[in-house]
Amino acid sequence: MTIDSTEDLFASGLKHAYYTEQQLLEALEELEETSSSDELKAGFAEHREETEVHIDRIEQVFDELDADAEPEEDPIVEGMIEAHEEFMSKDPSDEAIDRFNIAAGQKSEHYEIATYGNLIPMADQMGMDEMADLLEKTLREEQDELDSLSEMGESFDYGELTVSE
Repeated sequence: MTIDSTEDLFASGLKHAYYTEQQLLEALEELEETSSSDELKAGFAEHREETEVHIDRIEQVFDELDADAEPEEDPIVEGMIEAHEEFMSKDPSDEAIDRFNIAAGQKSEHYEIATYGNLIPMADQMGMDEMADLLEKTLREEQDELDSLSEMGESFDYGELTVSE
């Protein structure tokens, strides 16, 4: 696909966002299952439900563009998933898993925030106000999730974290 216009760049970014949300839907289930903290499990479960809404919103934007909702693989997302798999293969303690999962969640939120933060001004410039509003709602929810994860990270008890030699 040749990208030679704002519309093309927007469509490509939207496809990456669609892929990201779909992959993170599965990853959030993994994060929930591997976390030992009830608060963390509940947070990932709640964000999983929000992610389903985010996917629906992206599909609405594709509909408004009169385009097929097609995900486009994103190597950054793949790298985050691979990093989690590699970490889990090291047989970490429950506390280490919880802290790693908080960090993994924060990384993905930062990435999603950057993604939506770039899509919104393009939608605005193209006069797609309704689409920009949908993406803005998602951006705000991603920022709220990052804040929640950051609070959990700040209150994490590192005294419980043991490292195997």
